[in-house]
Amino acid sequence: MQLEIVTPDKQVYKGDITSASFPGTDGSFGILHRHAPMVAVLKKGSIKVLEVNSKEELFFEVDGGVLEVKHDKIIVLAE
Repeated sequence: MQLEIVTPDKQVYKGDITSASFPGTDGSFGILHRHAPMVAVLKKGSIKVLEVNSKEELFFEVDGGVLEVKHDKIIVLAE
């Protein structure tokens, strides 16, 4: 599964991941391989990412944004 996190200024992250969790406006949620297509609004908080072949978790702080999941690709337009 591929994740891309983009801000108005730059691309913050792009890579292959195993799982990720996001700070949704209705509560935190996780996404795994073969997740159903969806669009969600994010609130201020941390995105937690587990990369493929890694046991280390990565964290990215966002002030909000929008997320789209489609065909095993997650795109985050973050503030």
